[in-house]
Amino acid sequence: MRTMMLITILVLMTTMMAKANPVTTWVENEKNKIVEYQKSSWQKGKEQNAKNWAKIKALFTKVKDNVTQD
Repeated sequence: MRTMMLITILVLMTTMMAKANPVTTWVENEKNKIVEYQKSSWQKGKEQNAKNWAKIKALFTKVKDNVTQD
């Protein structure tokens, strides 16, 4: 009796795992979308930081060039 139950449970579990689970598929798709969005956002953020840093350096260079020490 126990052996039959165990075999039945194993067969059911194997069958369930073999079928595509729509919830799991949806979660994986959403995770992949989020990862791609984050990669894009981080890259845009890095580019913006580089532009900001370049502007700040340029500002201090202009100030340094225009200040005279008399």
